[in-house]
Amino acid sequence: MSYPSEFRRIVDSIINMRIRGAGRIARAAVKALTIASEYFKGDDPSKYIEYIKGAARVLYESRPTAVSLPNGLRYVLNKLMKDYESGLDNVAILKDKLDGYASEFINLSLNAVRRIGVLGSGRIEDGDTILTHCNSQAAISVIKHAFKEGKDIRVYVTETRPRYQGRITASTLAKEGIDVTLIIDSAARFFMNEIDKVIVGADAIAANGALVNKIGTSQIALIAYEARTQFMVASESYKFSPDTLFGRLIKIEERSPYEVAPRNWIEKYGVKVRNPAFDVTPPRYIDLIITEVGIVSPEAFPILIHNYYGEFYSESNPWD
Repeated sequence: MSYPSEFRRIVDSIINMRIRGAGRIARAAVKALTIASEYFKGDDPSKYIEYIKGAARVLYESRPTAVSLPNGLRYVLNKLMKDYESGLDNVAILKDKLDGYASEFINLSLNAVRRIGVLGSGRIEDGDTILTHCNSQAAISVIKHAFKEGKDIRVYVTETRPRYQGRITASTLAKEGIDVTLIIDSAARFFMNEIDKVIVGADAIAANGALVNKIGTSQIALIAYEARTQFMVASESYKFSPDTLFGRLIKIEERSPYEVAPRNWIEKYGVKVRNPAFDVTPPRYIDLIITEVGIVSPEAFPILIHNYYGEFYSESNPWD
């Protein structure tokens, strides 16, 4: 199918990580869906639905691990399909409906980050030293809200190799006036005895409460567990992976080896390079998950999600 250049640009930006962060990726994908919808010409509703499903499929395949992306698509498409299957057959109205559902999701996403900051800041105490990993808007929101409440806090931020997303987090917090120290990933154990709280974001959360997040997260969680340091996850509720309800595993994305080492070096020595982008943290290493609809244990997270969003989750994807 033919899609507009702006749609393709967003897809490429997601693939190449010019658009980073699970929430940003989800909002960008939903926005791309509205761009594709506007581009569609014709008045046949069945062809319109087929076209939109195709666009969603392209977006879905752009980043296999960041479950926020397919959940954003599910939010919009499941509602649109209900309208279509109930007899709505006017393409112009279907387009308006899609735009409305996309706006709903984008607003839900942005408000979720703010709400997580408010709720999570209550778990930060005056004088705390915090460690965070990668670049999570939700985790940053918690830290910023705690600082704005007047709490005296310090933050250690891991570089998060090989793409160094931690530098983005460090600069963001430093601009707020927060005391920030950037450390190499492998120094997490060295500094852990100085840390009062670890707070990270989420790319996906499984039905058993396991966390899928940037590579290195599971090691930090294990170190925190050994040191008896509280390990918290800040996650928008739409990062729950419905596929795991049906026994499917979350696919862990492996990225280009050239993010890790130069092409000429790899080719010269013939060294194999593995570059997984995410890892899985077992729920037993997680103390709590902060969401926009409440703070829960990892075991209670799926129940919370079912109560709020269960109608949008099914074994099949709406674009299949």
